[in-house]
Amino acid sequence: MLAQGNALGSVVRFVGALKGRQESPMPQSLARNLVHLVFSTKNREPMLSESVRDPLCAYAAAVLRDLDSHVIAMTAWRDHLHILFTLSKNHSLAQVVMEVKRATSKWIKTQGTGFAKFHWQSGYGAFSIGQSGVEEVTAYIANQAEHHRVKSFEEEFRSFLKRYEIEFDERYVWD
Repeated sequence: MLAQGNALGSVVRFVGALKGRQESPMPQSLARNLVHLVFSTKNREPMLSESVRDPLCAYAAAVLRDLDSHVIAMTAWRDHLHILFTLSKNHSLAQVVMEVKRATSKWIKTQGTGFAKFHWQSGYGAFSIGQSGVEEVTAYIANQAEHHRVKSFEEEFRSFLKRYEIEFDERYVWD
């Protein structure tokens, strides 16, 4: 080890610290980050007709797959989307959400003149879950029609924020 100093203090530099050490491959990095993602159409407009929901989900799943983030469950409803997926260890959540929203917005605009002005809301809700919660969240996502007979998207989203103890200001949640 070589030590050098200056008026600001000493700087330690290691010379030959790895000499004689055999190089070995980097250990594998393993992760399984499960995310329940929820976002709505701009101003919660009920623009997602039945005819476009399944193709939208298929397209979004392909986008996620290309980002090494695989879908476990997904449902589109009239004004919002629920996705349970494994987040890639190679991409940030913000990057993945931005790309899914960008790509699906662009795609949906090709589905007819009624979608020409389509936009997703600016924000989103992302809730981490454990492996033990996959079955419950998958069932919840599959039963959107049942949930929304009695609860609006706004009520549903507020309940997620409260359940996951996320502080929020109503003035900035909706757009």
